[in-house]
Amino acid sequence: MTTRFTLTLISCLGLVAPYGTDVALAADWTQFRGPGGLGTSLQESAPTRWSETENVAWKTELPGAGTSSPIVIGDKIFLTCYSGYGLDEGGPGEMSDLTRHVVCLDRSTGELEWAKKFEPQLPESAYSGGNNMRHGYASSTIASDGKRLFVFFGKSGVFCLTLSGEQLWHAEVGSGTRGWGSSNSPLLHEGLVIINASVESGSLVALDAQTGDQVWRTDGMRSSWNTPALVQTADGETELVVSVQKWLLGFDPSTGKELWRCNGVPTYACPSVVSHAGVIYVTGGRGTQYTFAVRAGGRGDVTETHELWRVAKGSNVSSPVYHEGHLYLASDQRGIAFCFDAEDGQLLYQQRLQPTPGRIYSSPLLVGGNLYYPSQYNGTYVVAAKPTFELVAHNTVDDDARTNACPVAHNGQLLLRNDKFLYCIGRN
Repeated sequence: MTTRFTLTLISCLGLVAPYGTDVALAADWTQFRGPGGLGTSLQESAPTRWSETENVAWKTELPGAGTSSPIVIGDKIFLTCYSGYGLDEGGPGEMSDLTRHVVCLDRSTGELEWAKKFEPQLPESAYSGGNNMRHGYASSTIASDGKRLFVFFGKSGVFCLTLSGEQLWHAEVGSGTRGWGSSNSPLLHEGLVIINASVESGSLVALDAQTGDQVWRTDGMRSSWNTPALVQTADGETELVVSVQKWLLGFDPSTGKELWRCNGVPTYACPSVVSHAGVIYVTGGRGTQYTFAVRAGGRGDVTETHELWRVAKGSNVSSPVYHEGHLYLASDQRGIAFCFDAEDGQLLYQQRLQPTPGRIYSSPLLVGGNLYYPSQYNGTYVVAAKPTFELVAHNTVDDDARTNACPVAHNGQLLLRNDKFLYCIGRN
């Protein structure tokens, strides 16, 4: 293992693709939680055991903190960071020093290729410690169409960059802020960049991917910190689904027209939804968490006709994973891993992870037969993806800084990001 130098600051549809193993290993990871936003890798396996000195291909120190996830386009890794403000609860610094970064690294070596700085539009959400310190100012994962990068920095707007870091356009989607920050990631659909701008303007906004011009805007995004998902109905139609306070909403992704709504999470909505075979799986809720299933494709208020089941267990932050008829997730503060029968919501297990994980804000990743649950400060738990609980491994590194980012599986390796480093797990 070689530790890289400190970086110099230079400036999901629920479908299984018919890929062979070689193609699956080389597939790009282009958005939050990968293909379809499902948190499911096409790889057949990934490393299950590692430490600071074991099974690490490379480790790169980043120019700042961040809870966004990396994406992979060809031989490049892209991610966002922030620096200058809000890094230390005891001394947050001056907001005027806040800087955001988009960073490009070589996929094979972790070497810096370029870094671009972004000055924020101020005032930003003021850093106040407590819950605020668990998020930061670089929480939105970049999305890419393979040729361009689409970056969301909250009230500072949406930026379109080339893969070499040249800015093509910039668009604003609102000027609001909240103490919990902004976290929703861009979603791409047929030439549109769709942004859940709940914090910034209480709206869902679609921008033209070529120009940044607004194509449509829909209001009603109340207390929603999750990335929308594209869901295919049983009839083959595509719907845009997002969880907001009190409602699960379905839209026409081309026009922004609301198609249906269902009773949702009673409080603010953080986890993103996942889907399989026309069924949407949702979790969320503060205090009492709920997990429920809704059949896509309805019209109007579908609470009585399309909600399939609902149980009073779940997660307030971390999103779920669907796999072979089961739904998996972990509670954000209780350190409990859950498995539900996806057909009827029957609880198949609830198991407290050991050693105690503390908070789990990152969403899990499914690779082959295993689920990867990163905790904020106590490493990553690898759990077998089956309806009986089995802890495969618990892995830590020497510097377990805050980890909210979702892991990425690529070329038989794992990319794990925390506030200080990006790790590539698995020897070449």
